[in-house]
Amino acid sequence: MTAPPLVGVTSYLDEAAWGVWRQPAALLPQTYVDAVARAGGTPVLLPPQTGDTGRLLERLDALLLAGGPDIDPARYAGAPHPRTGEPHRVRDDWEFALLRGALGRGLPVLGVCRGMQLLNVALGGSLIQHLPDRTGDDGHQAAPATFSTQALAIRPATRLAGILGRSAKVSCYHHQAVDRLGAGLLATAWSADETVEAVELPGHRFALGVQWHPETDPSDPRLFEAFVTAASATTP
Repeated sequence: MTAPPLVGVTSYLDEAAWGVWRQPAALLPQTYVDAVARAGGTPVLLPPQTGDTGRLLERLDALLLAGGPDIDPARYAGAPHPRTGEPHRVRDDWEFALLRGALGRGLPVLGVCRGMQLLNVALGGSLIQHLPDRTGDDGHQAAPATFSTQALAIRPATRLAGILGRSAKVSCYHHQAVDRLGAGLLATAWSADETVEAVELPGHRFALGVQWHPETDPSDPRLFEAFVTAASATTP
């Protein structure tokens, strides 16, 4: 019997409170864990740290880049915008190294929100640091801790279209977005204001980034099922 694929999931490193404790902790919303498990994978938490990623990646079947804080603009030669958050350089270093290693090994990669932006920047792209400056409204992040609904048009004859079809309604929470596309990436979905909402890397086994949060919608498991299916193909 084939073992479930091991899916590495990146995490936050932040101050948290539980019981009588308040201290730095590796954090991940349970929705990511549940989404991977429902799709048939075994999630493995990958908290930000220093050190080599090679031996770790040899043991994983796929990499999920979770959402989180803004990427350091220095990564794409940008000057910080007043609304750009303080960089988390340990997490940036860790996730860029994981992503480079995963792509080099041909492991399936799924980037969610920050994860999609990281995929774009890692391949030489840049980001819009505060999307309302471009769109004129806050429709992608209307209020703290409140998801916005966006209707998407999806490029036909792409991996994403094969999973979701030609359109979708999704839950977004982001104030940054893709500006210049990274080398080799294809934009595959847009919201009505022409914000890029998904990218993929043609020719790779599975390398896809989405600007929305599919892990929050258990009623539509298609994206995670496709990701875990690709991971299963790498499992001995």
